[in-house]
Amino acid sequence: MPGLGASSEDAQRVSEELCLEPDLEVVRRVTEAILANVGRAIVGKQEEIKLCLIALLCHGHLLIEDVPGVGKTMLAKSLARSFDCTFRRIQFTPDLLPSDVTGVRVFNQKSGEFEFRPGPVFAQVLLADEINRATPKTQSALLEAMEERQATIDGETYELPRPFLVMATQNPIEYAGTFPLPEAQLDRFMMKVRLGYLDVKQEAALLGQQKVESPMNELKPVVSPSELAAAQRAVARTFVKEELKEYTARLVQRTRSHADVALGASTRGTLNLFRAAQARAAIEGRGYVVPDDIKGLAACILAHRLILRPNSEVLGQTSTKLIAQLLERERVPQIAYDG
Repeated sequence: MPGLGASSEDAQRVSEELCLEPDLEVVRRVTEAILANVGRAIVGKQEEIKLCLIALLCHGHLLIEDVPGVGKTMLAKSLARSFDCTFRRIQFTPDLLPSDVTGVRVFNQKSGEFEFRPGPVFAQVLLADEINRATPKTQSALLEAMEERQATIDGETYELPRPFLVMATQNPIEYAGTFPLPEAQLDRFMMKVRLGYLDVKQEAALLGQQKVESPMNELKPVVSPSELAAAQRAVARTFVKEELKEYTARLVQRTRSHADVALGASTRGTLNLFRAAQARAAIEGRGYVVPDDIKGLAACILAHRLILRPNSEVLGQTSTKLIAQLLERERVPQIAYDG
């Protein structure tokens, strides 16, 4: 079954792990349902919606960053409404407190005991709108939740519901009254997606679809938690050859040794790129990863994790450009699958 230079053990592993037809069918159903449902509210952004779905299929958190008015919040809300999961939204502001996110213990005069009142973080899908408008102290309230799927309040640890997905939005243009996300929190976001403007034809089509009510009001859940879990399991079983694992590790390693980079991508970034490639392959209907899966996702997985040196930024270097340069220079392994 494997192609070039595969061992007998490799062949056996491929034959076992490529037999994912029932699971891949679940991924197909989830993908088609989400794309169709979210596409009713978000026009002309099928690829961006697919990127968001990739992150969700990998248990990953999603950061949607772009200028005001391009549909960041609408995209996040449309995705959340498409899943039959509990959903909460937090509008981040400078006066928001950590307890407003995680919850608080209050004294019950009737029982004479303290009782815990959970905050909005105790939802399966959490929308953190304009996350960079909250203070660093409040932003840090999400660190434990995003990584360990739990929250500690007054010394007691509470498990968060599963699945637990954070979708955050931020505006990269307006800096007044905002607090940049620290690197530790940026690194917890699996992917950063930018929407961009519509072209003329797409924007004209959007005007033609305007109704008395927003399309958001018509969206209904189309994917159950059990279907989402089944699709996530299928993604985790997608086969990746050893050569592609090494290719992924080398690509991330290059970001750490590049002359223009002060801080390269973390090991979490390597894991996220690996898992995202698995999800992309499953969405494309394949039970195995090819190099294009890794190359197509490298920028949105790794770019937001890099810190460039100031002199490089002055010369016009960006994280996205740097990732593109590394992809051009890094040797791509020749992979073939038979059958």
